[in-house]
Amino acid sequence: MYFITISEMAGTQGETIARQVAKELGYTFYGEEELFKAADRMGFLDDVKKLNEKGPSFLERFFSERPKVYLNRLQSVIFELAKKGDAVFFGRGSQLLLHSFDCAFHILLTGSKEKRVQRLMEEKRVSREVAEQMVRRSDHDKRDFVRYAFDEDWLNPQLYDLLVNVDKLSFDSAVKIVVDAAKSDGIRACGIDSVRLLGKLSLQRQVESALLEAGVLSSHLFVSIEDPITVRLYGTVISEEEKEAIEKVVKGIKDAKKILNDLVVFKGAMGG
Repeated sequence: MYFITISEMAGTQGETIARQVAKELGYTFYGEEELFKAADRMGFLDDVKKLNEKGPSFLERFFSERPKVYLNRLQSVIFELAKKGDAVFFGRGSQLLLHSFDCAFHILLTGSKEKRVQRLMEEKRVSREVAEQMVRRSDHDKRDFVRYAFDEDWLNPQLYDLLVNVDKLSFDSAVKIVVDAAKSDGIRACGIDSVRLLGKLSLQRQVESALLEAGVLSSHLFVSIEDPITVRLYGTVISEEEKEAIEKVVKGIKDAKKILNDLVVFKGAMGG
């Protein structure tokens, strides 16, 4: 199985190119609508909708754990979908989430600001002023989202296997370049180990978000995903009640079929 991630600068026809690439390769396409449907099946729709490919405000980051919950659940959805294989992911940080997999191929569609503005004016039938604001806001939001979620620069060329400047390319030419590149012999198929790793990564994010939401994730609590259905809890807690409460939170996760609760009750002071 293979994954392709396609990221875009606004005004480069990214989504339509990504959809056509998926169609020509016979892969499943995952854009916003498809991710929302998957999130709904996992019970995460409201959280995923709130993380709309832009970083949270300073106040949200400083005073709330909610953005971390949203982010963990978005990542869990992407990992779950990737387990199914042969997919094209459009945006949402997928190029970073799947970056370590040899079976993944990462593309960034770029273009000059002027060409991007012109294309948005034609596609959206808006004025130059509005199109310029759309480009500026999109670039700003994506930069903030990737910086918050991954501490990375989303335009770092090392994140991508192929950068395509669409200024002088027709739609069909851009699609052909991506499709031909995606068929490279250098891209190795994912095996069963990759599927298992994706399952573990998905469950890890689900557990972390549930513990954050419940307000019980601390610097003394650690989580290990032993296999795609087994969660091990270890570290220290201050009471049997806290130990049981933490286990109860994890039991509420559908994919956590087995829980190893190795938490140790330590009644001494556990500061900072």
